Amino acid sequence: MDAPIEQHPLEPFLPPQARLLMLGSFPPPRRRWCMDFFYPNRTNQMWLIFGAVFYGDNQRLVDDAHKTFRQADIEALLRERGIAIYDTATAVRRLSGNASDKDLLIVEKTDIAALLERIPLCRDIVCTGQKSFSALTEAYGVSVPEMGGHNEFTIAGRPMRLWRMPSSSRAYPMPLQEKADHYSRLMQAVGIM
Repeated sequence: MDAPIEQHPLEPFLPPQARLLMLGSFPPPRRRWCMDFFYPNRTNQMWLIFGAVFYGDNQRLVDDAHKTFRQADIEALLRERGIAIYDTATAVRRLSGNASDKDLLIVEKTDIAALLERIPLCRDIVCTGQKSFSALTEAYGVSVPEMGGHNEFTIAGRPMRLWRMPSSSRAYPMPLQEKADHYSRLMQAVGIM
């Protein structure tokens, strides 16, 4: 029997002045969430990376007492810095019950051009994992850049740069500080820092 189709449970986070769109693949199963926002899995390192990049403290966005992240602080930081977040899939089937991208079957891709219409200042997209890259590169015919680099392409006549960053999954074999260094260089290159 086919796995059920899951619809994306979150609305895109699109500050109107956003200059960078971060695209993951799809949220993990709800049982793995510690907050109602993107990268909600307590073991995911995204908010540790952002703490290191923007505050020099990888624990700055962590709420240890409640075993979660500081969602209000994260959202305020993203608004202040002009960073939008969504995923490349709006509907998936999980081929196993876990959060692994390799076990996701994308049923419906996100309309990236429609997202970009809502953030007119955005000229840079970063994909945060292989599944998100695959969905975007197949849809727009852009090749995957080298780690930490970017390739130029267009969406609906709009020039864009696609950046490749290391996965924030704890399973991705790179030390946290090295991941943060990649993201720091990205934020500098797109004018966010």
